[in-house]
Amino acid sequence: MKTEKGAAAEGMEAKPTNFIREIIDADVASGKHKEIVTRFPPEPNGYLHIGHAKSICINFGIARDYGGRCHLRMDDTNPTKEEREYIESIQTDVRWLGFDWGPHEYYASDYYQQIYEHAVGLVREGKAFVCHLNADQMREYRGTLTEPGKQSPYRERSVEENLDLFARMKNGEFSDGHCVLRAKIDMTSPNMNMRDPVIFRILRASHPRTGDAWCVYPMYDFAHPLSDAFEGVTHSICTLEFEDHRPLYDWVVRECRPVGGTPRQIEFARLNLSYTVMSKRKLLRLVKDGLVSGWDDPRMPTIQGMRRRGYPPTALRAFADRVGVAKRESTVDLALLEYCVREDLNKTAPRVMAVLNPLKVVITNYPAGETEQLEAVNNPEDPAAGKRQVPFSREIFIEREDFMENPPPKFFRLAPGREVRLRYAYFIKCAEAIKNAAGEVTELRCTYDPATRGGDAPDGRKVKATLHWVDAGCSLAAEVRLYDKLFTRENPEAGPEGTDFSANLNPDSLKVLSDCRVEPHLAAAQPESRWQFERLGYFCVDNDSAPGKLVFNRTVTLKDEWAKIQKRGA
Repeated sequence: MKTEKGAAAEGMEAKPTNFIREIIDADVASGKHKEIVTRFPPEPNGYLHIGHAKSICINFGIARDYGGRCHLRMDDTNPTKEEREYIESIQTDVRWLGFDWGPHEYYASDYYQQIYEHAVGLVREGKAFVCHLNADQMREYRGTLTEPGKQSPYRERSVEENLDLFARMKNGEFSDGHCVLRAKIDMTSPNMNMRDPVIFRILRASHPRTGDAWCVYPMYDFAHPLSDAFEGVTHSICTLEFEDHRPLYDWVVRECRPVGGTPRQIEFARLNLSYTVMSKRKLLRLVKDGLVSGWDDPRMPTIQGMRRRGYPPTALRAFADRVGVAKRESTVDLALLEYCVREDLNKTAPRVMAVLNPLKVVITNYPAGETEQLEAVNNPEDPAAGKRQVPFSREIFIEREDFMENPPPKFFRLAPGREVRLRYAYFIKCAEAIKNAAGEVTELRCTYDPATRGGDAPDGRKVKATLHWVDAGCSLAAEVRLYDKLFTRENPEAGPEGTDFSANLNPDSLKVLSDCRVEPHLAAAQPESRWQFERLGYFCVDNDSAPGKLVFNRTVTLKDEWAKIQKRGA
């Protein structure tokens, strides 16, 4: 797989040709299809991630643009790993991304009887047989990439015997793994998927929808093409790892002759994202091993994790558009996703002031007991966002890092004897730093210039820094969670021999600040609402928030790494 440190860089300048749409355009022009039907077919064995978001955008976007329809179909053919929780999360995620399947919600389990009957039909035609080879023997008989496979000793059973054995499999007469139903194709095929693949197996497990009604279940490669055909899907769009499965997909449709249609499978390159793992199995391990707080942990690449972190659905859709559709595997830099989030929030997120590491400032010449309201702009990118009132009084908080007792030459913020501007407020000058017994600065004593309210000094003097702040008496306490990359390596699965991806977990991916202060304007902020903390970044109200308890997640910093990557590549 080729890795490009910003695979979508070219797409930022000129939208790449979408080969999938070219195929559909040709089908429409030829009159092959009167209506375009796509589907998004997740397996409900985990939560959806950003790679699925791309697929959702492609499938639903094509259906929308061609005036067709997109089905949501759960490929629920493995009850040992599927749960109702996953089904509900998938429905929630697709809707949150902005797409609606209307009445077209389907399940592979809806078709179990039809799929079984098609398997019986293959047996009757001598194109499928019951095989008693165990898993190890089957691997041995299958051959290798350079050597053909060997036929199973059970391959030439009579049709009558196979029909009887398959019926007994369905009726529960055999134990799990005792035998399987295999398609009879070609054990010498260079494509391993065509070497008499298993199409049904015995599995005693309660299904989330059908319960214990079945003890035989179809394999994905058999159920999927049939489900597509039953639903009249015209274009079955999937990721590149299914390219080698396409001959089997076509064989199933051709030999079973299902009523509904003849879908065409088209493959595109899956999304790979730097500093991220995209395998459901690995994401499940992170959850089960307690390495993250859950599927919706804001460090996770799941749609629910990104939603909780504060990523807007519009930003994820924009990201999918920028990445585009390609045939070649590549890795997209995480910075592009953050760029899309930042670009969206810059236009939509209201501005507020928050102090994450408070240092108290007493303005000694400001009237004690008095509070005034200052006018602040909600979003300079959106004039319709209006303005708000910010309280100001004798005591305020600033960021601790905005003061240095002995500043270096290029430090322009507050220091003894230095004057700075407070955002939307006044010029203040530091007169004294109060320290505790350990020598730590605990409070600043400053003076303010009343003539500088909300603007510059009338005498023309200038300051080199503007600081954000909050009023000490009116501000609200808040917890702020600072999230960073979950992994330290660009490719988390690369590392010393004998280690796996978990060895590359970032120990500093979460830092919790419990003594933060925010504007009183945020008292009514709702979970999932997004804000820009001026000078600090974009933040989202976490679902853990409750009356009297504000919790914010950092969505993304103000720092644009994607711009630097583009500049380096120029």
